[in-house]
Parts: sequence; structure tokens; C-alpha cells
Amino acid sequence: MEKHVIALIPLYDDEKESYWMLPGYMKMIEEAGAIAIMLPMINDHASLKQMAKQCDGFLFTGGHDVSPHLYHETIHHRCGIVCKKRDEMEKELFDIVYQMDKPMLGICRGLQLFNVLLGGTLYQDLLSQQVTSFDHHQLPPYDITVHHNIIVKETPLYALLKQEKIAVNSYHHQAIKDLSSQLKVMAYSEDGLIEAVYHPFKKYLQAFQWHPEYLLQEKSSQLIIEEFIRKCQESCFDL
Repeated sequence: MEKHVIALIPLYDDEKESYWMLPGYMKMIEEAGAIAIMLPMINDHASLKQMAKQCDGFLFTGGHDVSPHLYHETIHHRCGIVCKKRDEMEKELFDIVYQMDKPMLGICRGLQLFNVLLGGTLYQDLLSQQVTSFDHHQLPPYDITVHHNIIVKETPLYALLKQEKIAVNSYHHQAIKDLSSQLKVMAYSEDGLIEAVYHPFKKYLQAFQWHPEYLLQEKSSQLIIEEFIRKCQESCFDL
């Protein structure tokens, strides 16, 4: 059987004006038995639609802050650097894949982007907006856990992991504020932030605020990625 092809959104280096990829994203896909490819950062509908048809699943990676303009807010003074080119590309690709109902996995920025594109909003900076006193922006190394998330029962994540809590890493300064009406919560941090979501009426649309690509030694990370690849396989059989 041929391996499934998973498309990864490229990261962007502003200083070098270059596209790049963290090896952990690719490694976790490869270890789950699929092929990871990095997409070009283009915003041409026809090209994106062609790529969407040829790939089996889509990983929306971390990176720049999502532009507040996408959720109709002014830019807070502690909002980080945004990448207009990436925002435009991801919005177009998301809309195409969403209509195709192919599997999509979001990590960190990916979770925030899914929420925004489906009508939600974000906290632009957790500490300066006094949302929490806990620092979610850990220093290296990132392959250690720093807090626990509470998993919501009767959700796909609880069904997968069969546990009420999960230890995670944490490397973000933004988070979901108003949850999209189309998404459901799968996990909260101990200080109340939304850390995992899913779309109940899609074959697979899930997103996580933490970074499983740094925690591949953890069984929970392995199960999350393996489930994503399994849904990609099931989606191919449905077509």
C-alpha cells in the first residue's frame, strides 16, 4: 500500500525571506507511516486546489501570530510579528480543504488560525492582557512538559487517550478568546485556557495549542499523530 502524503504549511523567516521547516513536524508524520511534504507559500486558488486534491491530509504548523485583521480587531501593542503572505495562503487553502472535508491538524498557530477562520477571536498577548498569571511561553528545551491539561470527557481526545489529564509543553503568548461556534473544546489548561478543539461535523479537524512534535517520546503525542494519519487513510477510502 502506498503511503499517504501529508502537506505541511511552511514556516517563514522574515530576516532571510525564506521558507523553512522544523524537522519535528516532518519526523512525527514519517514515524506515523506517512510522507511529509512542505508546500510552497503561494496564494493562487487554482494551484492550491490542485495541491489539495493531490494530498491526503494537511498539517497547519506553528509560527507567526495570526493577524488581528482576520478577526476584525486592532493590533495590540504586544501582538507579535504577523506574516500577511502566510495568512493569505492559509486562509485560501483552509477554505478549499474545508469544503473537500479532508483531514486537517492544527498545532499552536494552527489551533488559533482554525478558530479565527471559523469566526472566533484571540487574546493577542496573555500576560499584558492579564488573562493569566501563568507563563505559557516556556524557555528551551521544549521536549519537557511544564503543565497539565484537563481533557473533556465525551470528546475524540478523551476517547483516544482514555485519561482525564495530559502533561504538555507550552510555547505560545496568544490563545483562543472567543471560541468559534463551529468548534468544540477537547482540553483546557489548568488556568482555563482552551488547549485543544475539534469540529464535530468534519471527518477530522482537530487542533492543539501545545507542541507534540517536540514530545515524540510521549505516548500521547504518538497516538495523536497516528490517529490523524489513520483519519487520512479513512478519508481516502471515502472518496
